[in-house]
Amino acid sequence: MNIFSEPTAWIDTHAHLDAAELAGARGAVLAQAREAGVRCVVIPAVEPGNFRAVRELARASGHVYALGVHPMYVDRVVESDFEVVRMAVREAMNDPQFVAIGEIGLDFFVPGLDRERQLWWYDQQLRLAREFALPVLLHVRKSQDTLLAGLRRQGWSQFASGGIAHAFNGSRQQADGFIGLGFKLGFGGAMTFPRALNIRRLASELPETNLVLETDAPDIPPEWLARSQPPQPNTPAQLPRIAQTLAALRGWTAEHAARITTANARAALPRLAAWLDAQPT
Repeated sequence: MNIFSEPTAWIDTHAHLDAAELAGARGAVLAQAREAGVRCVVIPAVEPGNFRAVRELARASGHVYALGVHPMYVDRVVESDFEVVRMAVREAMNDPQFVAIGEIGLDFFVPGLDRERQLWWYDQQLRLAREFALPVLLHVRKSQDTLLAGLRRQGWSQFASGGIAHAFNGSRQQADGFIGLGFKLGFGGAMTFPRALNIRRLASELPETNLVLETDAPDIPPEWLARSQPPQPNTPAQLPRIAQTLAALRGWTAEHAARITTANARAALPRLAAWLDAQPT
């Protein structure tokens, strides 16, 4: 049986399974995800120092990974490290479980981050993605317009492999801007909070062909985890319950939500689709 022959098989398009918060329970986290019907997880890197960890975790668990420098980690690299990133990507192109450049982007919310250094790494990694015809996983926090300007400056609309705007929380106009450049938009735990009116409005109104699901584990916990005592880290096993919110907002069944978001994830990440198609039936 193919892993996606079940009516509710899910893809978590963004989870940091190598994070320290999950270290003591990683085996259980993976088992719980599989039991919940999460059949594939995209594990993004954040800096060259964890490239090996995400690659080995993906290989050991049967999931997939991305390589990139996160905007909140640019203080850990220098410009000469870009060649290290480029060589790692070049080598990873021979690995079918490598699917994207990420997590990259801009964070204008956290105080003290070097904006110019973020912009330099963002532009360089966009060029890297174009060089290898790869989609990108974008960190988008208070930076939507600048991210869009960078994509347009590089002619992204002419580039077939768009990517995913992770944990999207911009305006409808900004959402349409990313969609027009070939991006899918990621929705996760933040959508489960009734007061998250903008996110919930976007999730209910955007074209269904542009929605993907994610957890950002161990971060962005859904409402029930955020209110638990003691607080618990987010995990991919929460994805089906998060998806119930999306289904309720749009009047969908769980089966339809799984089918649509899986198809969208495959479209956003062509190497992911190829990896899934190569799995035994």
